[in-house]
Amino acid sequence: MPADGSPTVTDIELPDATLEGELAVPEGSNGLVVFAHGSGSSRHSPRNNFVAERLRERGLGTLLFDLLTEREDRDRETRFDIPLLTDRLVATTEWLRERPESGGRTVGYFGASTGAAAALRGAVRPETEIGAVVSRGGRVDLAAEVVDDVRAPTLLIVGGEDESVLQVNREVHDALACERDLRIVEGAGHLFEGEGELEAVADRAADWFATHLE
Repeated sequence: MPADGSPTVTDIELPDATLEGELAVPEGSNGLVVFAHGSGSSRHSPRNNFVAERLRERGLGTLLFDLLTEREDRDRETRFDIPLLTDRLVATTEWLRERPESGGRTVGYFGASTGAAAALRGAVRPETEIGAVVSRGGRVDLAAEVVDDVRAPTLLIVGGEDESVLQVNREVHDALACERDLRIVEGAGHLFEGEGELEAVADRAADWFATHLE
């Protein structure tokens, strides 16, 4: 692991698959954020990488990884198999905690689009012990049946122009029994492509994780 905490490509060896990831653990970091990307995306997502870089600037570790193998990712049904994605996220969290360079740190989940559903579902699994969750434009309605069980502090970030996703995020926010917040980036669509929009996502996520993972 580089001393400056820059990302290192690594194979994540799980019982049912070997996944590719990029792990970064800045020296002295207490928290580590695992990214769950949306369907059709990967660890190379420019938006998630932008957020990850901002988190590392705040002294947080990051893991971006592919939830599916290349072969699995070619199957549209597998891309939307939320239980499978959740199992992969949970297994990766367990793998992460066994590594000497990342063990002992409080883990948070950052989920985008359908990955946010996997993040919420994973956060309620007893073996994960997640310290905080952030959702960006999340399809959190795909985790509706577990919302009552979420205990990790949860931040939902949604674009103001992403109307259908904003509605389901309002409903899930109201249903959450844990510490929670809903932040709306006014004028932003689902991809947060406008000037300063992704920066707003990254800064709010960094504040949330820095508060709850330290």
